[in-house]
Amino acid sequence: MAEGIDDQKVHEWLIANVQDLQGPFTYERVAGGRSNLTFVATDAVGRKLIVRRPPLSHVIEKAHDMAREYRVIAALGSTPVPVPIARGLCLDRTVTGADFYVMDFVDGFVPHTEAEAASIDDRRGLSRNVIDVLGDLHDVEPRQVGLGDLGRGTDYVSRQLHRWQQAWELMKQRDLPAMDEVHRRLSAIVPPQQRIVIAHGDYRLGNMMVDADRITGLLDWELCTLGDPLADLGYLINNWADEGEHAEWSSAPTAIGGFASRTEMLDWYGDRTGLDLDDISYYRSFAYWRMGCIVEGVYARFLQGAYGTDHGENVSSFAEAVVRMSEAALEHAPTP
Repeated sequence: MAEGIDDQKVHEWLIANVQDLQGPFTYERVAGGRSNLTFVATDAVGRKLIVRRPPLSHVIEKAHDMAREYRVIAALGSTPVPVPIARGLCLDRTVTGADFYVMDFVDGFVPHTEAEAASIDDRRGLSRNVIDVLGDLHDVEPRQVGLGDLGRGTDYVSRQLHRWQQAWELMKQRDLPAMDEVHRRLSAIVPPQQRIVIAHGDYRLGNMMVDADRITGLLDWELCTLGDPLADLGYLINNWADEGEHAEWSSAPTAIGGFASRTEMLDWYGDRTGLDLDDISYYRSFAYWRMGCIVEGVYARFLQGAYGTDHGENVSSFAEAVVRMSEAALEHAPTP
């Protein structure tokens, strides 16, 4: 039995709510998720589905809202954005102790590391598709897909600075002066927001299923809201290491080489959207700082046992990553 899945009750729910399944099912926890838990459910004839649920404990309702995440994926199914087909949402917590939703398994793989990225033949083509998909997402009119009330949209960065500073104060396991200094600098001068878009919130290769030179599935929508498109872009660029570089957090698959450079990615996005990218360094600082806040929360929940005992993570690496991200955020922050 996979920790976090009640085999019998989830079996009954899947048979009753998703067409063309044949039990029994096996469940395998997907490594790499550090907030909500993801499982591959395989039925008796080999059909695969994805089951997503919150952590096992210390759940934050707004941060682990399965209904909201499911709603986004279902709404984007009618757009050019490549998302898995949404199959069902369970809000009956007697089934497996938490809300969960089910979506199709998407062919391809997630390139988390340089070794995994090495198997991609057309890395430059994939680079271009990463920008095209981000542009497609930012082109979606929220109201036309029923997501007009997903968030306020305006003053996105200011509100995020306030929200995540509050979270930092609640979740931090130690004092990091650089985090406080970056927050002070970012709050002092917030660039004007150019557009309101559906912002993914965690747009990077590690949240993409890819096949050859295409994204087959954009995953992990838990941070999605209406917001500033350059917040997504700054975050992507932070995670898009040039050849031979290291990342401030986790792995850097693009560092193996063959991918477009950061500069090219920025140029492509600017050409695709027509947005002014003069303040991209600010958005990179914001993205590093916000991710530092998020990872500190993940670190705290690991220490509290929210992810169970079979996560296979080096927990101390989270604490070290937050320090590196705070330093990177300070490097890109506007001068006082």
